[in-house]
Amino acid sequence: MAPRPNWKGFLKLSLVSCAVALYSATSTSQRIRFNIINRKTGNRIRNDVVDAETGQPVEPEDRVKGYEVEKGEYVLVEEDELDNMALESTHTIDIEEFVPVAEVDRIYLDESYYIVPQDDVAEEAFAVIRDAIRHKDMVGLGRVVLARREHVVLLEAFDKGLLATTVRYAYEVRDQAAYFEDIPELKLPAEMKQLAGHIIETKSDHFDPKKFEDHYENALVELLRQKQAGRAIEPVKDEGAQPQRVINLMDALRASIGAQTQKKPAAPSAKARAGAAAAGAKRKTGR
Repeated sequence: MAPRPNWKGFLKLSLVSCAVALYSATSTSQRIRFNIINRKTGNRIRNDVVDAETGQPVEPEDRVKGYEVEKGEYVLVEEDELDNMALESTHTIDIEEFVPVAEVDRIYLDESYYIVPQDDVAEEAFAVIRDAIRHKDMVGLGRVVLARREHVVLLEAFDKGLLATTVRYAYEVRDQAAYFEDIPELKLPAEMKQLAGHIIETKSDHFDPKKFEDHYENALVELLRQKQAGRAIEPVKDEGAQPQRVINLMDALRASIGAQTQKKPAAPSAKARAGAAAAGAKRKTGR
């Protein structure tokens, strides 16, 4: 069953527009989730909505949103009033401007969504917008309303579609100065920086998210299997050695390089590489 889109509307670049659908690009639905259970009865616990003062249940038709203006005093806002707020971007993502991708600070990026054409009629205009963005090596900025709230979205070509990432507003990002102001400016010895750089080089690789294992999720699965089988759960001992406080930073850097050199496998010789390449070509051709 195909996922339901989070939003349907139009993507617009100047006078070019097309019908598109927006789908969430990420999901946590496969994570293990727990219900809250009454230990005595084994039944699920239900969280009722009750009046904070009287303790009495409140029926759905009597629930209304309120903004506290003073202690215990609220301005009530009806659902239809929220629905009727005038937001131009409710049904259209209008690409307002383009910026170099290198200028976008990652701290402003939030949720990601896939944008696809809704039908055959929209495909050509969609492809024009997508390819224009890709060839300019820039990202577009527009606006979209999701769950009543307007978001700025960053648009970039992604495979055969577009990737839209919501952008946090400036007021949502904390100023780093308050956190970094007490960090002193240090003049480090050149050798120390060279040693640290060498360690980074020995650990350099290409990003592959499949290499990262969710150890907590795997441990949860194993825990549930053992409990379901009626086995006793043994507490896990933390056998990891605590890192010791560095006394001599230069010695620690040199020792780290030695440790990395021992871990890293030796590079294959030119003869071995040539042999592997020949074997690979033979497998592809079937000769």
